[in-house]
Amino acid sequence: MKIEHTPVSARSRPAIEVDVVMRREPVTGPMSRWQPWRWVLADVVLRSEPDDTGPADPHETHEPQAVEPVQATDASAQAAHWLFPRFRVELFRDDAEGYFLNLNSPNPCFWVFWRADEARLLDGEAMAVPQIVTLSYHDAGRWLDAQERVDQVPAPSEVVDWLRSFVDATYQPEPKKRKRPDSFKPLTDRFGQPVRISTEKIRGGGPPGH
Repeated sequence: MKIEHTPVSARSRPAIEVDVVMRREPVTGPMSRWQPWRWVLADVVLRSEPDDTGPADPHETHEPQAVEPVQATDASAQAAHWLFPRFRVELFRDDAEGYFLNLNSPNPCFWVFWRADEARLLDGEAMAVPQIVTLSYHDAGRWLDAQERVDQVPAPSEVVDWLRSFVDATYQPEPKKRKRPDSFKPLTDRFGQPVRISTEKIRGGGPPGH
């Protein structure tokens, strides 16, 4: 799917819609005695182009649905995939630096903040339910600092190009402050007190009394 790069000035807040796929997979090794299953982020799928993304409806809800993996493997045969539809990913002008940092990472990506929801059970266990999807490095950092669960998947090239067009139009890096030469720094002794240096020549040939 190709994303058309509508000029940033032509819209107040660029946005796309994505679907999030979570995977419940069996745990192997000694840990399986205490935790037979674990949830991980499987994919973030682009759902709509910016021009096709309408305003968000705060009352709209979408139920998750079980799906089959695109490429079945022996491991995925034992796993369960659940699709959570229609997450809105908006770009905010005041977070342009966060998008810039994402673009300049080795692998630009989507980050998904998710929680175990005790109200949604699968085989008696809480399901992993995505809460927010972002392209901001700063958002992901704040969630991780708060000890939240955050996973990431690479963003497709069309999303990266769309994000880059937004950053190019909105990001203004802060000018670097000129470093003051060391010669302008005040001299201090080992106690932090100012040191006065005299340039006057010492008169006399030696210590008093000689």
